[in-house]
Amino acid sequence: MAAAAAAGGFGPEREAEPAKEARVVGSELVDTYTVYIIQVTDGGHEWTVKHRYSDFHELHEKLVTERKIDKNLLPPKKIIGKNSRSLVEKREKDLEVYLQTLLAAFPGVAPRVLAHFLHFHFYEINGITAALAEELFEKGEQLLGAGEVFAIRPLQLYAVTQQLQQGKPTCASGDAKTDLGHILDFTCRLKYLKVSGTEGPFGTSNIREQLLPFDLSIFKSLRQVEISHCDAKHIRGLVTSKPSLATLSVHFSATSMKEVLVPEASEFEEWEPEGVGLEGPVTAIIPTWQALTTLDLSHNSISKIDESVKLIPKIEFLDLSHNGVLVVDNLQHLYNLVHLDLSYNKLSSLEGVHTKLGNIKTLNLAGNLLESLSGLHKLYSLVNLDLSDNRIEQMEEVTSIGSLPCLERVALLNNPLTIIPDYRTKVLAQFGDRASEVCLDNTATTEKELDTVEVLKAIQKAKEVKSKLNNPEKKVGEDPRLRSSGSPPTMIPASASLPQPILSNKGILGDE
Repeated sequence: MAAAAAAGGFGPEREAEPAKEARVVGSELVDTYTVYIIQVTDGGHEWTVKHRYSDFHELHEKLVTERKIDKNLLPPKKIIGKNSRSLVEKREKDLEVYLQTLLAAFPGVAPRVLAHFLHFHFYEINGITAALAEELFEKGEQLLGAGEVFAIRPLQLYAVTQQLQQGKPTCASGDAKTDLGHILDFTCRLKYLKVSGTEGPFGTSNIREQLLPFDLSIFKSLRQVEISHCDAKHIRGLVTSKPSLATLSVHFSATSMKEVLVPEASEFEEWEPEGVGLEGPVTAIIPTWQALTTLDLSHNSISKIDESVKLIPKIEFLDLSHNGVLVVDNLQHLYNLVHLDLSYNKLSSLEGVHTKLGNIKTLNLAGNLLESLSGLHKLYSLVNLDLSDNRIEQMEEVTSIGSLPCLERVALLNNPLTIIPDYRTKVLAQFGDRASEVCLDNTATTEKELDTVEVLKAIQKAKEVKSKLNNPEKKVGEDPRLRSSGSPPTMIPASASLPQPILSNKGILGDE
């Protein structure tokens, strides 16, 4: 119910501001004084504020001085029996009337002191934007000069978006410090932005920030953006940062890559990225993210690497960890990709992966469902490989990566094969003469291990020699002395120096 109210009360369809209400819904005794619980309602949003009587008195004194309100409006102090139940209940009703009278007296923008008393600067559109504008008026230039990341809440962005849509004067309160222009000037020049929502209701309110739509088109110079606990489907205007944005991180917010990279795709049946040769009917040409080199979409609910990756041709670092990806797909479009994190997904096969990851240097596949490493044997540029927390049982699987010429770091922790006796030396032996160059499971190879590897290699070599001696038969066609150009092989009589070939169903007759 609260979620529905949050979405409905602050939606883009909102035309007129609803009347605000403040009700005193109860009280509680704290130490020796009574605290009154105030429930504030603004459209579909509600929040609670707690104040003791002395706070009301201080508010009243300021309003009498600044706004000339009736000084007898506030119920008087009581010294004797001030915490008695009867007095408290009567005061609850009187204080509610007081607050309702003030809100009725200031139907537009509430005086600053009243707005802060009722926490408008946390939860109400005008109060939020006024507080943000004043903060940027005082610290904006310093923040921009320092080049630091500026953190903002989805609720604040929503409030700014709504203010702009309503088309009101940028300084409704009359205080130049709270002019919306301070926000717009700052956002035009900001380079590093972080938008962080909350998983549940925000503060003491029923507001669910992840359901609030907001527009990022007010930012004109962004190079780095991090978004978390929002709904990607409700984020507008991010694509306006395509010319400048180099790093984009989105967490706990997306169910698909399309939602983030090409939100406008839902409007078109067929689309293609700008600058690509067109084949077949296309209803839209979508500009690429021309400056984006790092994309972090970890910790989302993404199940597919979809065709939207065609819009990020310059990506070098891609993090899709902690999602639900089933298949490595579409990455052949990313010619510049060198670092890929697919850890903690649902991958069960790597067949053909080398055709999609030609230039990869760092590959994290930890925490998947892999039993076989087939498909990794042609990743000749690979330097770092993490295969921890998979289902690899057979030592033979390691041979798929043992011949990779650039591989330096391998992690196989928490796989079934790690319980094999002498696991480390047996894995290192798969790398042959490069065993000394490989760091296994974040542990440097020791001289003792290298000695053992040499022994294992010698044993293996001896086994191969013995196998050849015990199995001297070979196909006749493999003997160079039996070949003649352009004609089939001819049988040569047995002699003392040449062993008689053994013809079986595995020999020449069996080849027919």
